[in-house]
Amino acid sequence: MRISSNLFFKTGLNSINAQQSDLVHLYKQVGSGKRMVTPSDDPLAAAQAINVSQTLAMSERYAANRQVASRNLGMQENVLNSVTLQLQDVKTRLIEAGNGSWADIDRATLAEVLETARDGLLNLANSTDGNGQYLFSGALGKTAAFSDTGVYQGSDHARLIQVDQTRQIDSADIGSNIFSRAAPGTVGYVVVAGENNGDTGGDARFGVVTVTDTSGPAYGNDVRIEFTSATEYEVYINGVAAGTETYDPTTGVVLGGAYGVEMKLTGGPSAGDEFRLATLQSSMSSDDLNLFTALDDIIASLRTPTDGPVSEANLENSLRSAMQRVDVIYNNVLSVRASAGTRMNEIDALQANGGMRIMEYKGQLSELEDLDYYTAITQLQLRTTALEAAATAFQKIQNTSLFNLNARG
Repeated sequence: MRISSNLFFKTGLNSINAQQSDLVHLYKQVGSGKRMVTPSDDPLAAAQAINVSQTLAMSERYAANRQVASRNLGMQENVLNSVTLQLQDVKTRLIEAGNGSWADIDRATLAEVLETARDGLLNLANSTDGNGQYLFSGALGKTAAFSDTGVYQGSDHARLIQVDQTRQIDSADIGSNIFSRAAPGTVGYVVVAGENNGDTGGDARFGVVTVTDTSGPAYGNDVRIEFTSATEYEVYINGVAAGTETYDPTTGVVLGGAYGVEMKLTGGPSAGDEFRLATLQSSMSSDDLNLFTALDDIIASLRTPTDGPVSEANLENSLRSAMQRVDVIYNNVLSVRASAGTRMNEIDALQANGGMRIMEYKGQLSELEDLDYYTAITQLQLRTTALEAAATAFQKIQNTSLFNLNARG
């Protein structure tokens, strides 16, 4: 068999190139630390690695989202803690305002104090997070939650953050759900005296509202009482006339009996006097319970001079209504804080569970992709030796010819 010189050189070169290609591949593996330089190295493991990498990236994104949600809820907790302290001070001031020995100048001074507190609460309600987004404005992060007049102007849609594959959490509560509502499940009434009370000389003062029968028609509904004389009044339930009743000033009880709800009155009502019993369960609107509106009302009342029983009754009714509304908002703020604390605990639990999953995914990815350096270094040395052997063999074989054999002979 005769071997041509062309085949002789081609075979030697192919052998050297194959060994060198394997050596370069090993260098790439060692340099990158990855077992799979190309998917062809292990097609099944490459496909599995893609799936695990995607799952790991999503888990890390959820972890980052949980940190954002936890930070925002922490900011909310700090703000609501300050709100709680401010409201405690406001409640104390409102009790002071009921001091019958105070003169108009004293109440005017207290009005200034309450106005400062009101501005401070409004500033807290318009707090921002670290990104300049208003904390309590819902989805409208660039819009202040409350206007200067205390009207909520944010969104009713919560700012949800995806903290896990199947879980979204409010990163901060909506302002109207903090400063303009009663805590969910709250049962009771807030009494609001009519704007025209006192214009006809009446000096009636409302007192405690008591539920006597939960099956009564007034229970759980908005009730309006309108006096047609000093001893008669009409009852409206949810805006519908429910009857005309007689008022006995010796007992001072309004409603009662079959209505299931009764209210105490002191003083003498006059025709045109009106009282609204707004239930906290359903009919109390956000305007009725708006904290800033309540404070504005009492500030205006404190600045109005009192010159007799009628104006004193108006002031007392305004104070009692404001105190009721502030108490409702105060309890609601505590409820929101408790809800936020529950969410923070949930985030901590998700974070702990998510952290373990991330570690598991990284372990799986390491098993699929990471290089066994001991094996790779051994193969690198082997391939280096094989390349040197191939080069040496080619060099020796190319010197083998009839001319060289004859020359040596």
